[in-house]
Amino acid sequence: MEISVIIPVYNKKDYVEDCLSAALSLDFADYEVIVVDDGSTDGSGELCEELAKEHARLRVFHQQNGGVTAARRYGWQQAQGQYVMFSDADDRLLPNALRDTYEVIQRENADMVLGSYVNQYGRVTCSGYHGFVEPSVIIHDILANRQHFGVLWAILFRKGLLEGCLDIPREIIEGEDKLMQVKCQMKHPKSFFIDSCIYYYRMDVPNDRKRPLSTAILYDELLRETLQPEWERYQNGMTLFQIKMYEFYLERKEFHVFREYYGQLRSRLNHEIPVKDRLIMRLPPRIAYCLVAGYHWLIRRKEACEANNG
Repeated sequence: MEISVIIPVYNKKDYVEDCLSAALSLDFADYEVIVVDDGSTDGSGELCEELAKEHARLRVFHQQNGGVTAARRYGWQQAQGQYVMFSDADDRLLPNALRDTYEVIQRENADMVLGSYVNQYGRVTCSGYHGFVEPSVIIHDILANRQHFGVLWAILFRKGLLEGCLDIPREIIEGEDKLMQVKCQMKHPKSFFIDSCIYYYRMDVPNDRKRPLSTAILYDELLRETLQPEWERYQNGMTLFQIKMYEFYLERKEFHVFREYYGQLRSRLNHEIPVKDRLIMRLPPRIAYCLVAGYHWLIRRKEACEANNG
């Protein structure tokens, strides 16, 4: 078995049939599709079982609800392929996904191959990279929240690379894919970027995820621990990452987080942190909120216009 496609499913009945239809129709011969039903209550698991009766390459596993990372980890443990690719249940792989990435990972002897993706509005997102990219570049992009590539999906991984990278606590329910990719990059893998569009990403699918401050603090501790072996290289990136998270809370008018946690970042500001981000940290939270809200409103307007024009 060459490739295992792993799809965690939790209450995605409206999307999962479309996702699996695409995953079972890829232009590649030697692969399997693994679904891990993470305790769905809407019939998603039963629907997957019905589809498995018709498709020999589809294997369905069920577990008590343990979170998406636990579902991915279980799927990875069951995978028989030398390589793995992940898909979310409300997205879908494009027909060329395995063919294009497998050809490159074999030819270049890479550890992962990262492709481009398209959303439901037809907008293609490309990384801007082609060929091998250094781990430090990828990590800095992730920390600055400026990566134009999927950090978990739209990637073909060498299976062994993921050893120890999927052990993220259940409390982390947002950004777990970024943390996983940082863990991978700290192993200094050979990461190869291609222009091929291989993934259909469905934007704006609603979820009810909350992000309490305690979870953000835990996330920071895990990220700092992961980066510790090369802390001097990444400490400014870590500060910038935390500022971006502070902006998230500001936009929701949770001003208390400055006093309770993020105020400490003021002492870590330096000329390597962008001016806009330094300004946000220097301003009183309620004034910084106006800057952040206005900036994000402009971004959303731009994206809406591009979607309408597309």
